[in-house]
Amino acid sequence: MLTNKFFNGTRPFAVLAAIIGLGVPAVASADEVEDFYKGKRLKVVIGSGPGGGYDTYARLLARHMGNHIPGKPSIIPQNMVGAAGVVATNYMVNAAPQDGTVIGALQRGQPLVSFMGQSGPKYKIHELNWLGSLSNEAGVCALSAASGAKSLNDVFQKSYAVGGTGPNTTQFFPALFNNLLGAKFKMIKGYPSTADIHLAIERGEVDGVCQSWASFKELGNELIKEGKVKPLVQVSLRPDKEMTALGVPMLAEFFNDEHLSPGITVKDATTFFRMTLIAGTMGRPFAVAPKVPEARVKALRTAFEEMTNDPAFLADAAKIRRDIELVTGEEIQEIVADLAKSPKEKFAELEDHLKFKGETTEVKITMLRHTGKVLESKKGGRTIVIDYKGEKHSASISGSRTKVTLDGKKAKRSEVKAGMSCTFVYPRPGARAEELICKN
Repeated sequence: MLTNKFFNGTRPFAVLAAIIGLGVPAVASADEVEDFYKGKRLKVVIGSGPGGGYDTYARLLARHMGNHIPGKPSIIPQNMVGAAGVVATNYMVNAAPQDGTVIGALQRGQPLVSFMGQSGPKYKIHELNWLGSLSNEAGVCALSAASGAKSLNDVFQKSYAVGGTGPNTTQFFPALFNNLLGAKFKMIKGYPSTADIHLAIERGEVDGVCQSWASFKELGNELIKEGKVKPLVQVSLRPDKEMTALGVPMLAEFFNDEHLSPGITVKDATTFFRMTLIAGTMGRPFAVAPKVPEARVKALRTAFEEMTNDPAFLADAAKIRRDIELVTGEEIQEIVADLAKSPKEKFAELEDHLKFKGETTEVKITMLRHTGKVLESKKGGRTIVIDYKGEKHSASISGSRTKVTLDGKKAKRSEVKAGMSCTFVYPRPGARAEELICKN
């Protein structure tokens, strides 16, 4: 029997809860999380440029996830381009506060980059706290009809130029096809995003691209319907129902003695493609830094999962034609941990196979200069809309990478107001501006 002495100075309910496991600490933790996030503004750091798949999914999350986090904080997206997401992750781990207010919209290829010992990452990828992914990605390699390619077999006979945006699937897949299976892809590197590659395909500057199917079908939807672009192969460990319905063959069909580079066996090709494609399960991954308090990580993971069942979120995703397939943070944590257990010598071999060794050129992006009256400045100048020859043109304005001037003097993007005359210097409408030149 509990005595009065035992209860002295202690609330009886707290003692009883501790004895029978009612979880008072968990309740207190939930309250603490809500108190912390209430009134906060979170940031989603996007490790890729505007207009591509990672960017689209990240901005979708930014519009909805705050509604499911205790305290209902607001969330703003910020592009931080460089080294296929490594720059953004370095910032999240080494410069940003590790308190759960900065979420990384990372690229799925980053675990491989990290495990292969490249010098760029200043973090241990398996120490990140993964929140989950919004899709389970299949990859695709596709060429334009104008290139003359009818099937993947053609790339083993003739050279075709594909576009690359950095050390990610746009360059890894063509490298693996060349180095393991004897394909003859050429690489044109330096495109800011896959959206820019698709524009280059339409202009006839490149023959095709390798990327995620989700982004490919969104960016190239009309070209697919018109028969101007042909998906040649599913770069995935499991079939995608949409590509299967289109008759696109699986990668595994080409693992045979007929399609092998010198010195490579079928087992080699299977092993190295598999190590690479495991990351596809991560799809569109999101994470927070290693030192974020456990209670906040748990709350963010719960919010992430709840968001994927939110009718408003799903309606928004359907509106922008993005498929949603949840992969939980725990699942990604396990995938990355399993990759970390692979022998170092295999990663060393894979690193070599992921290097593009064929003919390579660097694209020269022609910057456009569009001048017009500012119609709208959104979110403190993060997006500016001008009237250019009677049409609305917008540009993403970076606080650190866009040079902003007002009446010839250095200025902040927040100083740009409706009615001013501004010039965008950018690769295309909707992209990040290199310069924003304004006059009162």
